Amino acid sequence: MSESFKKGVAMEIISVELQKEDNDNIILGQAHFIKTVEDLYEAMVQSFPGIRFGLAFNEASGPCLVRHEGTDPELRQKAAENLERIGAGHAFLIIMRDAFPVNCLNAVKQVPEVCSVFAATANPLTVLVADSGEGRGIIGVIDGKKPAGRENETDIEKRHDFLRKIGYKR
Repeated sequence: MSESFKKGVAMEIISVELQKEDNDNIILGQAHFIKTVEDLYEAMVQSFPGIRFGLAFNEASGPCLVRHEGTDPELRQKAAENLERIGAGHAFLIIMRDAFPVNCLNAVKQVPEVCSVFAATANPLTVLVADSGEGRGIIGVIDGKKPAGRENETDIEKRHDFLRKIGYKR
């Protein structure tokens, strides 16, 4: 064991609320390698032609830059700003508008550099980050709110109707 591990290293746990519009959906994950940002861009445009999105990726070595791409300048800027606030190496963030993560999530997960996905949501998202002083890592997310109760028959009917209204079920 390393000496620092035996002694323990103090870490600060911080929470970062993502800044997005109510109609924005996000995918937050972890990947590796500088070509991630270009490969994620390609996965997004190939899975949903015409999609409006911005994405950012934090390098964890070399110049440690926030790399960014996208089809919408506002969303591209928003993704870069949010990811810079998170500050975790090898994290990526995609913000999309007028689209759901279900339309592109499998394509994102199939990008060879993608290690994991922490969240895919339109809900308010709080990212829990551990800061060692030298680096940061995402340790989890808080996605939306706590459950308010169990659905009843009326709620089930509303869920069924909603999915059909937006075209995800016949």
